[in-house]
Order: sequence, then structure tokens, then C-alpha cells
Amino acid sequence: MKFDSICMVGLGYIGLPTAVVFALRGVKVIGLDVNERAVDSINRGQTHIVEPGLEDALRRTVSAGHLRATTTPEAADAFLIAVPTPFIDEGEGHDPDLSFVESAARSIAPVLKKGDLVILESTSPVGATEQMAGWLAEMRPDLSFPQTEGEASDIRIAHCPERILPGHALRELVSNDRIIGGMTPACASRARQLYKLAVEGDCIETDCRTAEMAKLTENSFRDVNIAFANELSVICDRLDINVWELIRLANRHPRVNILQPGPGVGGHCIAVDPWFIVSQAPEEARIIRAAREINDAKPDWVLARIHQAVAEHAATSDQPARIACFGLAFKPNIDDLRESPALSIATRLTELYPGQVDVVEPFVRELPPALDGKTRLMSASEALSACDIVVLLVDHDDFKAMPAPSGTRIIDTRGVWTGRPS
Repeated sequence: MKFDSICMVGLGYIGLPTAVVFALRGVKVIGLDVNERAVDSINRGQTHIVEPGLEDALRRTVSAGHLRATTTPEAADAFLIAVPTPFIDEGEGHDPDLSFVESAARSIAPVLKKGDLVILESTSPVGATEQMAGWLAEMRPDLSFPQTEGEASDIRIAHCPERILPGHALRELVSNDRIIGGMTPACASRARQLYKLAVEGDCIETDCRTAEMAKLTENSFRDVNIAFANELSVICDRLDINVWELIRLANRHPRVNILQPGPGVGGHCIAVDPWFIVSQAPEEARIIRAAREINDAKPDWVLARIHQAVAEHAATSDQPARIACFGLAFKPNIDDLRESPALSIATRLTELYPGQVDVVEPFVRELPPALDGKTRLMSASEALSACDIVVLLVDHDDFKAMPAPSGTRIIDTRGVWTGRPS
């Protein structure tokens, strides 16, 4: 059975590039999102996110009639769900919030028909795919689902987590291997048929729980290794050692590959996913929890360094220190601010030093709500001409191309200036 149409539920950083990749292969794609402005923009062939090459590809697929967006669910042969899975109580706890997944499932349930495929792409705790199947079954008692009918079910359900690098989405959606976890082998096989329409990498079939855990494991592995680098940077600061030089030297060992430290960990995956494991196995996930705590504490350490620089400035000047924060995104060369430690640090600085903080972020056109009215968005040259303290938070290529600022106190959390070999 072929796929004549696909419905992409959620048109954000993952959903929109995924929809475009399928549409580029000539598949009819219906994009579904609750954001009317995003839907209108997409239907004009314009993106609402920054991703290299995406706008041109979107324009071509919309013009060809292969992709259109809507706020109203429509019938399709396959439904791919890529919606947020944040924490239930932001700032209070780390239990996963599946309300967006539930809302998406309930929205598409009325248009499901026998033979349809539903895939959860959202990074989720173990068991989320089965929970989604339960919500669908509750809404559609006239259809059968894998949890009760197994291989004979009317609806096939699977989990296939994305694993792309922002800034390289269009290439990696095609080239990367995909883990496809079906609620039954037939579900996995059907999902594999869909992904092979666009994916050139291997599509490896497994069960849905293993697929869910695979994505969490991949990001926890990264988080643990980043935590080692971040902890090392704190130790080196105490011992008066340049951590960047130390890592360069240690990495000359043939079996050592230490990552680079920073101001913390951000993004929709690495900063969130490990907590899903901890929430389900709190007694067993000791290293994973420790890594999360180390990385979550790094912004406080950076703030302490800034406080020290402000105090040193006050000892030699009767004017309040002006602070310039270079970068807000969670990683270089993108506009993605989700869970960004840089944004968190800049926001807290505006609260601690009102009227004294400026921001440089070449990848955004306007300040996010957390900073709106509290600071100014400036060019690098404008900020450097006025600041007493420069805080490098994101290693954008624009910043790497600059010479190290002179005449100011530098707090370089990425080793862009202070980590350069002499």
C-alpha cells in the first residue's frame, strides 16, 4: 500500500524540515499546526524559523503544490507528530509533559481511517507511544489498535525519534540512520516503508520502547560528556589552568576525546531528555542525574564570574559597569533559543543589573519576551564601544572572526578568544 498523502503535525524546528523533505520527493504533505501566523507564512513559501536552505526548499514545494499548511486536521495516509514535550512544571520539576502529544492525538483521531499509520516523532519518555495509542483508541472505538489487536489492528503505530543537528536539518533528515520502533513488527515495517521514501540512511526496526529509550540514551551520553568538560573547566579555573589548552593537550591521546566546555547546556534535546530517564528510574540513573546537575549549575558559575568582574570594575570606577552579552542561542549559527543557558544568563543579568546590560545576537531580529524592554539588541561594534565587561556566551562564526576585544574585561565561556593558541 503506497502513501498518497502525509500529515505533519507540528511545524516547528523538526516538523517543518521533515514536511519539506517528504514534499521534495513529490509526496503530498499537509502541514498541521495551531499557530495561524506560522501556517500563513508557510503557505506563502516563507519560513518562521532559521534553517539553512529551508526557505528555498519550502518555496519550491509550496509552488509545486506538494506542501500546504492548515490549522484544521485532514485525512491522510500517515500522520507524523512532532510537538513539544517539555516538563510539567517548568523550573519546579522534571517530569515530562505529554499534553501536547495528547492534544495532537485527539485532534487527528476524528480523521483516521482503516490502514492509516501514526508515528510519534517527539522525543518522549518510555511508554509515551503506547499512551498515545490509548488516547487514539479512546477517541475512535470503531477502529482497532495494536495494544488490543496486535498485528491485525486497523491502525499502525510507531515511534521514530528525530536525531538531527540544527543548522543541518535538510541534509541529516535524509542521510542519518533512523530508529523505527513499532508497537508490533507490522507497525515498524509500515513506518519503515514511509521513511524510505525520503531517508537514504539505514532504517532499523525495533520495538517502540527501545526506540524511545534510544533517543534518550543518545542525548544522555552527550550530556554526560559535556558535564565532564564543564566540571573540568571549573576545576581548572580554581587551579589557574587554561582549560582550552589542557583539553587540546589531553586530546592528543589516541583514545581521549574531551568535548568543549561552555556556559551550560541548552536546546530541546540534551538539556531535557536525560531528565526523562531520571524521572522514570530515579534510583538507578545516578550518573545521568549528576551530569544534569553539573550542566544546570554552570550558568550560576558564569554569573559568579560576572559578579566578580563587576566588583573589580566598581573598585576602579565610579560609573556602573556596562555588560555586553555576546550570543543568546543555545548553539552557534542558529536562532534557536530553547533552553538556552546564554538566554538564561542574559535574562538574570538584566534583573541583577537593570539598565547596564546590552545584547549582541546576529541571528535574531528582535529580543525574546524574557528580555523585551529590559535591554537593547546591538551590533558587536556598538556593544564593544560602550561596554566594560564582555561576556562571550555563544561561539557564533561572526564572533570567532573578530579579534579579541581590548580594553575590557573578558569572560569567555566558549574559548573563542581566551582559548586561542598563542
